[in-house]
Amino acid sequence: MIAIGNTLVSEDLLKEKFVCDLQRCKGACCVAGDSGAPLEDEELPVLRDIYEKVKPYMSERGTRAVEDKGLYVKDFENENTTPLVAERECAFVFYENGVAGCAFEKAYLEGKTDFIKPLSCHLYPVRITKYKHYDAVNYHRWDICGAACELGKQRGIPVYRFAKDALIRKYGTEWFEQLCEAEKLLGERDS
Repeated sequence: MIAIGNTLVSEDLLKEKFVCDLQRCKGACCVAGDSGAPLEDEELPVLRDIYEKVKPYMSERGTRAVEDKGLYVKDFENENTTPLVAERECAFVFYENGVAGCAFEKAYLEGKTDFIKPLSCHLYPVRITKYKHYDAVNYHRWDICGAACELGKQRGIPVYRFAKDALIRKYGTEWFEQLCEAEKLLGERDS
């Protein structure tokens, strides 16, 4: 583990390779799992503010799920998450050429909002567990991401570099620069 500020970062973020390969996985992380996307408390009012701008990018089934369940629900761990359609896919998923996409991200890319997507989605495959005095920052391995691991190895891109923008969004540029320095030190140690 690497200590940076109030975080403990798994060395796996520096050692393991990862680059999403949507053409192969078809956006499976948005349609698999046992709950919706985890949401930060500060994201809840943002969802309320931007929903009408995001709604046109959603499927009819997704909008029905939001109308029936709300913009967010409590999951089995009592955490706020996005609602699911048919207890399977995130309500904010849409499909384009058979690939699942994010309605939040599409609205953002088209200049409709300033919110790219929930932080947990932006960070993936990085997962953060919050403890009283620190955050544990870990790499989440999931078999549906096998193609991403292969592509990451081909391109030589470590998990933390793939998640750079999201990690900076969460912890800031200075924190990320310290993580880059840690990678250099680990490389020196391991060589």
